[in-house]
Amino acid sequence: MAAHAPAQQKQQMSNGMLGFILFLASEVMFFGGLFAAYFIARADAEEWPPEHLLTPEQLAAGVHLELEYAIPIIGTIILISSSFVIQWGVFQIQKGNRTGLIWSLFITLVMGLVFLTLQIYDYTQLPFRADDTVFGTTFYTLTGFHGAHVTGGVMFIFVALMRSLGGQFDAENHEAIEACSMYWHFVDVVWVALFVILYVIPT
Repeated sequence: MAAHAPAQQKQQMSNGMLGFILFLASEVMFFGGLFAAYFIARADAEEWPPEHLLTPEQLAAGVHLELEYAIPIIGTIILISSSFVIQWGVFQIQKGNRTGLIWSLFITLVMGLVFLTLQIYDYTQLPFRADDTVFGTTFYTLTGFHGAHVTGGVMFIFVALMRSLGGQFDAENHEAIEACSMYWHFVDVVWVALFVILYVIPT
């Protein structure tokens, strides 16, 4: 029995990982609140998007509540693919392959930056702003907060990449990499939910 004690203790979750999981739980509740606000606004509207709420001035300025689909679809494919890439890196470091981890983090970092670039470009192409009815407000709030979390994830990955280049992770010590991948999977899942509610669900 005593011989198995060290192994059992090693499998226990650290305080740092527990705190990180609780942080992710709070983020789930945060986005849950944003989703609830969106559905309430949508349920209260006579039509969605609420074109009838546009003023004559907005209509004259060319404002219309229409989303662009091509760029978000490309961004979705990139973000989902990046989750597989970073998870592959976790598997590599679990086997002690630091080179595989470094390449995984680097590719995921690039994919995250491409996603953010596409989102910013998409904003410049939309024919409405955040103050153009509740539709614009909820759209930019949801996607904007998600973009901020992706930015945080990119910074997390960059730090993990720098530490990986410094040889700070191995098969026994890589908890930070697992936390990084968990966060990235989280922003991925949130985006898939956003994509479904904003782009897939019929108006």
